[in-house]
Amino acid sequence: MNINYIKYKTVKDKKNGENMAYEKTFANPAPLGLFGFGITTLLLSLHNAGIIELSMVILAAATCLGGIAQIIAGIFEMKFQNTFGATVFVSFGFFWLSMVLIWILPGIGGVQPADPISMGFYLFIFGCFTSLMFVSSLKHTKILQLLFALVSILFFLLAIADFTEIGIIKLIGGYLGILLGAAAIYGCIGQIINNDWEKDIFKL
Repeated sequence: MNINYIKYKTVKDKKNGENMAYEKTFANPAPLGLFGFGITTLLLSLHNAGIIELSMVILAAATCLGGIAQIIAGIFEMKFQNTFGATVFVSFGFFWLSMVLIWILPGIGGVQPADPISMGFYLFIFGCFTSLMFVSSLKHTKILQLLFALVSILFFLLAIADFTEIGIIKLIGGYLGILLGAAAIYGCIGQIINNDWEKDIFKL
């Protein structure tokens, strides 16, 4: 996903009143979305791997970076008519916000808190969605293909962990998620540096 341009035409020239055309540019929103996804996935996966506790750090990151930052990135992808980027970033942004609600509002309004089976189905459905997005990612960069392959596997692993309540599966998912989060951050940094240096320093 490269830097895109939105063109505005027939804009009034304030000096002489004649119509003129000019071009306005926006920065590539993909690195923001990738960083938001990567850092949140990395933190939660550290918890799933048993390395850190589920603390306010993870909740804050999931809300601000995993949720809000990805949604903002997705909205700007819509401006560039990038249906793939818009759908993925907005969907995953709201996924993280939904996870925060599941964590902090269990049993609100008399509704039963999330149980392992319902969580398993939720993660399984997102796994199916991500697998289909992987097919679309084949038209994009290698790093995106890797990310969507890893995300798909991770969702299915965590779904199985919830269905079976076998701890070792969640542990494996945690370490896979650490790799996934690091790869997403690599994709973020790579796009920024490659753009600034105008050469492929990072292989994407």
